[in-house]
Amino acid sequence: MIEELLIQCSPGISGDMFLSALFDLGVPQSVIEKPLELLGLDDFFTLSFQESASYSLRGIRAEIKVRNQNNKRDWRTIKGLILNGKLEPKLEKLTFNVFQSLALAEGAVHGIDPEDVHFHEIGGIDSLVDIIGVCSAIHFLNPSKIYSNSPSLGNGFAKTEHGKLSIPSPAAIELIKQKQITVNADMSSHEGELSTPTGLALLINLAEAYSPPLQYSIEDYGVGIGQRDISYPNIFRLLKIKSFDAKTKQAINKPKFEQVTIQEAWIDDQSPEDISAFIEILRREGAYDVSSQSINMKKDRVGIHLIAIVSVNKANYFRHLWFKYTTTLGLRERNQGRWSLPRRNGECETDLGNVKFKQFINLNGEIFLKPENDEIKRLQRKHGKTAAEIRNLIKERQGEFKPCEDWK
Repeated sequence: MIEELLIQCSPGISGDMFLSALFDLGVPQSVIEKPLELLGLDDFFTLSFQESASYSLRGIRAEIKVRNQNNKRDWRTIKGLILNGKLEPKLEKLTFNVFQSLALAEGAVHGIDPEDVHFHEIGGIDSLVDIIGVCSAIHFLNPSKIYSNSPSLGNGFAKTEHGKLSIPSPAAIELIKQKQITVNADMSSHEGELSTPTGLALLINLAEAYSPPLQYSIEDYGVGIGQRDISYPNIFRLLKIKSFDAKTKQAINKPKFEQVTIQEAWIDDQSPEDISAFIEILRREGAYDVSSQSINMKKDRVGIHLIAIVSVNKANYFRHLWFKYTTTLGLRERNQGRWSLPRRNGECETDLGNVKFKQFINLNGEIFLKPENDEIKRLQRKHGKTAAEIRNLIKERQGEFKPCEDWK
């Protein structure tokens, strides 16, 4: 069972509606405004949230009053603002990615370098508040995954700084292309823009799946009300859910039982170097675990007590390895049962590169991630840092877990 978010952008999505829904979901206004203060923007606007309704359906509407509007900020300016704003690393990265998506889209449709893009409507204070506020609120909630349905684009024309443009706008088309998302484009829908470039840029950087999970429960929800009056409720809903995908549902609270073979021997006439090499062979060939300890053997000789846990099906193969690579004249062997929690291997993107992780499910259904110890040692050698420092660096900017196998 995982706490996640489900975006319901029907009819569409915009930055202010997203922000309103997050506030309605319980994100404090101070969380939304704090990064804007750190970026030195707090003197340029006032933000308030008001109870509102659309076709008798309640929700929250964001009101942004601009004190000193400047519509011509280029990507270089905004990039410098973000990177020098002392934001928390994960929040900085998310905010940067949203604006970069917009810069790439605007650069593509105008045929210019993204660095030279001037954000017109998007570079205004109200849009900065929407984007940075939404990113800050999502960072505060820290969901394990975000789902979304397909946004609707609208129909007709919209007035912009570039003149009258057909809907969807060129920037919206480019944003949709960036992530190849599915959209609703019913030509009989309401006249006007339903999904703005700002809303789409947030969506493609936050959502990981564009269809809801097959099974989920709803823990809470927030409703944002749009600024425009249309022929049906202009609302945006954000659901806090617990999803049950089929594989995870089967795995939860069901540790796996299997028979394993324990193989062990006492060895007193082989060098530590040879024993170490044999341990590496056992692990490389798929032993579940290997342990060793020094013992006193007959005639007061110091020996090694070596134990390997292996698959029952491969016991015969490992038996031959013992006799091939060690000097032992005998091997003790017994079968035992073991219970293990569901786990799978994968990797996460970090500032230190891709790092291999193990993911497992506890008895209460909680899912945990742990970087592989070999990866910690590798990164220690590469960067000359302590294990604790490496773990902190990984945790600071740890991306989404990408499994490379099914649960086992």
